Amino acid sequence: MEKVVVTLVGMDTVGIIAKMCTYFAENGINIIDIAQTTVRGVINVIMIVDIETGKKGFDTLKEEMYKLSKDVRCIVNIVRQNELESIAEA
Repeated sequence: MEKVVVTLVGMDTVGIIAKMCTYFAENGINIIDIAQTTVRGVINVIMIVDIETGKKGFDTLKEEMYKLSKDVRCIVNIVRQNELESIAEA
């Protein structure tokens, strides 16, 4: 399993999470966990996804999430979970 952490921050509008989830579903990427909060109109989403199940590799996912971020007008960041774990252990 290759876990990737996807974060999104921006002004909340209708359909942001739906567009992200649709992208993952269409590309066979399994969402393992998702959390979302909204504070005074600012949305913050964190997802852990398994890209091993999908049709896209990490670099392609990163490029396409950048394009999606422009569509939903939010900042999207992607990092491999094992990279976060390495930082935490240092």
